[in-house]
Amino acid sequence: MRSQKDWLSYDVEEMVSQDKDNLWHHLKSHSCFENLEQMIVVGADGLVIKDIRGNEYLDATSGGVWSVMVGYGRESIARAVYEQMKEMPYFAGAYGTVPAIKFATKLLEHLPRMDKIYFSNSGSEANEKAFKMVRLAANIDPSRKGKYKILYRDRDYHGTTVATMSAGGQPERRNGFGPFVEGFSEVPHCLCYRCPFDKTYPECNIDCARAIEDVIIREGAESVGGFVVEPVTAGGGIIMPVKEYFPIVQDICKKYGVWIIMDEVVCGFGRTGKFWGHEHFDVDPDIITMAKGLASSYEALSATAVKQEIYDIFLNDLSKPEEQTNFFRDISTYGGCTAPMAAALESTRIIEDEDLVENSRKMGSILLEKLQTLTSLPVVGEVRGVGLFCGLELVQEKQSKTPVTESQMAELMGNIMAEKVIVGRTNSSLPGLNTTLYFVPCLTVSVEEIDIIVGAVETAIKKTFKECQVVA
Repeated sequence: MRSQKDWLSYDVEEMVSQDKDNLWHHLKSHSCFENLEQMIVVGADGLVIKDIRGNEYLDATSGGVWSVMVGYGRESIARAVYEQMKEMPYFAGAYGTVPAIKFATKLLEHLPRMDKIYFSNSGSEANEKAFKMVRLAANIDPSRKGKYKILYRDRDYHGTTVATMSAGGQPERRNGFGPFVEGFSEVPHCLCYRCPFDKTYPECNIDCARAIEDVIIREGAESVGGFVVEPVTAGGGIIMPVKEYFPIVQDICKKYGVWIIMDEVVCGFGRTGKFWGHEHFDVDPDIITMAKGLASSYEALSATAVKQEIYDIFLNDLSKPEEQTNFFRDISTYGGCTAPMAAALESTRIIEDEDLVENSRKMGSILLEKLQTLTSLPVVGEVRGVGLFCGLELVQEKQSKTPVTESQMAELMGNIMAEKVIVGRTNSSLPGLNTTLYFVPCLTVSVEEIDIIVGAVETAIKKTFKECQVVA
């Protein structure tokens, strides 16, 4: 009988001390670690998380980065992972495994216009695969020769590697990490509230979409091969394009032979009230990337889906020496892990059997409606979103739309946590505009929980901005 250590046991003070001394936290300013004890999460169930001090919080962020779709404490997912790991934990993705085959098949049921699934382990990596496909095709397919450049949209986010940061529309996330990869160019964002053309919808001619053609022409149409875009901008402020946006974008991309890479890393798996975010629009992407919701973050998994005609570009003729390497020469080590596939199969079953996409639509409509009531407060500039993917932008004054300050936002976030609720915010992304609160709860959220979330935010806004009174 092999001995096994109890890795779940811990001493509270020892963990607090070792957290400060040994752990490098993500994303936060390092100075806060010196004097402030960081929250250490030790347990969770449903939408409630518990910290090491015994405090409980209602989590409106689905794990902080919007990825725990089916809620915490799903024993059936843990069991699926355990059983699969006992049977077969890993083999490189150059070979097949049963859970990988099953989950690829399941994904394609939800992606009837796609034909092949390539697994990796993070959203950044899924997008890197798409970029590499564009660039390799530009070198081996005569019809796409030289079309290596990739466009991206201001405010969109596609990952944390150097290549995906090169396609990142959030300046503060990029700051200081350059030089970046050559061949990436930015197009305007599509936030009507802060229109980059200072126009008003619908008299604007949807210039934010039409500007993409200008960028293609400026870069040289013969050199542009891809446009990576979120269906709904996530970390850049929860931006829902107008209905005309994507049909115009698609017409432009087809005209110039530009592949649309739809980044569904955040929006997929029911987040927006449809299974995929792009289903809200009349658009047919060439490549779709996904991550977060695949396994509800019970395990790490991402995927890149492509149409058959893209896959076929890499069907090289081995009898021709000049084509020996004209296949997609790529591997993701952890794309061969079987536990994530097992978790993804069970998480997707839960989403389907419990009709959580519909719950996202219904509860999202209620959440948006209740958040809209907060626009009566002087500092609430705009509420926007779709499904369980909502944002609330804060301003000092509504007419000028002058953003509130970073220090006010920090105080507000502390006051919301004091109400035992966790929401998100734009964080180190947009200079002077990190002023949007994010409401992205698990797809299982109830009306009662929505009331608690909105109530906590209203209380915190009034406490932070004491001059806030309801506008008559």
